[in-house]
Amino acid sequence: MSGLMAANEYHFVTHWYALNTRVEEVHALLADPADLPRWWPAVYLDVRVTEPGDERGVGREVELHTKGWLPYTLRWTFRVLENNAPRGFVIEARGDFVGRGVWIFEQAGPDVHIAYDWRIRADKPLLRALSPVLKPVFAANHHWAMVKGEESLRLELLRRRATTDLARAMVKDPPGPTPQAPWVVVPAILVGLVGLLGLRRARRG
Repeated sequence: MSGLMAANEYHFVTHWYALNTRVEEVHALLADPADLPRWWPAVYLDVRVTEPGDERGVGREVELHTKGWLPYTLRWTFRVLENNAPRGFVIEARGDFVGRGVWIFEQAGPDVHIAYDWRIRADKPLLRALSPVLKPVFAANHHWAMVKGEESLRLELLRRRATTDLARAMVKDPPGPTPQAPWVVVPAILVGLVGLLGLRRARRG
């Protein structure tokens, strides 16, 4: 996606820091899609691996049902294009999202710096129709999801570090998905629809 982006095109770069771990452990966690609903349940409602790919996971096909804090869900699939273990991997998305995601893991002393470059076109009809006026809202939805991801990753690493059942029980559960209550986003959608109608009328005039 070079030059000017269409209204329904998005480019996000996220930075996380995983404490007291190694790139190998981070890669093992994030490259295992079937386990995402367990430790990152705020976003991953359901994940199904439909094609395992080769011995490195290249070619793996995954079907996902995901959401953010807004009361809609997304159904999409991804295919693993590259596996640069333990330094990261690359996926290609299609469905409600179309584009590419690049995970990069770098050891920074005792911690791991995680970068995620996500370039997508939102093809879900709701997002495609309202992106011209609600793009900042949809972008905030993505940022919320990634904040929950970093929090959940750190909790999962603490859980793995626990040496007793008591210590493990002391680690709080990861944040869960937000309720799909339509009132959360209805005002924003109504404003967006009014703005979109006004934009179309202005263009016609």
